[in-house]
Amino acid sequence: MEIKEIVKEKYGQAALRVATSGSSCCGASANLDGSSVDPITANLYDAAQSGQIPEEAVRASLGCGNPTALAQLNPGETVLDLGSGGGIDVLLSASRVGPTGKAYGLDMTDEMLDLARQNQRKAGIENVEFLKGEIENIPFPDAFVDVVISNCVINLSADKDKVFREAFRVLKPGGRLAVSDVVVCGEVPEQVRRSMEMWIGCIAGALKDSQYVSKLAKAGFDSIDIEPTRVYSIDDSRQFLTGEGIDADALAPQVENKFMSAFIRAAKPAAKECCGPSCCP
Repeated sequence: MEIKEIVKEKYGQAALRVATSGSSCCGASANLDGSSVDPITANLYDAAQSGQIPEEAVRASLGCGNPTALAQLNPGETVLDLGSGGGIDVLLSASRVGPTGKAYGLDMTDEMLDLARQNQRKAGIENVEFLKGEIENIPFPDAFVDVVISNCVINLSADKDKVFREAFRVLKPGGRLAVSDVVVCGEVPEQVRRSMEMWIGCIAGALKDSQYVSKLAKAGFDSIDIEPTRVYSIDDSRQFLTGEGIDADALAPQVENKFMSAFIRAAKPAAKECCGPSCCP
């Protein structure tokens, strides 16, 4: 509960900064115009994508990837974004699934939900709905959505197993999980790991790549794949680590290239076809 409240507070503050024409960035410096200059959140969306949606939706992005660019989304599908923030990935998904599809955003932070709904109104996109809730307790019935996406939010949960179980539950048979998240490769000293995670995601609890795979498989997913999209060097985090009283040069060999943003794909197995009286109720 303490982690959840810290996340709520930080992301609520980020939404308020955007609402007052600032930057949502909470771990790195920002330009005077409010744009992010850190290597995590910067340049995730190309001009064609950012031109489709309000500027506030872009500035409110605290993601570490762009799941809408890598996920397979088809017209008429239903998409759910876990931890939808200012709504950027929901609005982009809504455009891709078209008027016969729908995109839902789920977030627990009132300020972010307010900002997302303002961005929806500005964009004039109707096939979108933002809901308040926690990603560990998704307020949807079983087998409700075709695709679950998320952008650097699952690492913030203290109960990732429950998040994966919930995502699996609400997906239709044959549905897909397509998320961007922070992943750790190899062993990292605990003090440095905590500091690096704070730098990457304000507050985070990144899984090792092997843990991510095993937890998804335990929830029932198959076809699991992890694709690195950005690998962070010690130079990327040098300023932050120095501010935390950590000698970046001394620890560089233990950290270099071990923290990354990754695109994680998985699928819920398709329903088995009935083969006759022996397999049908």
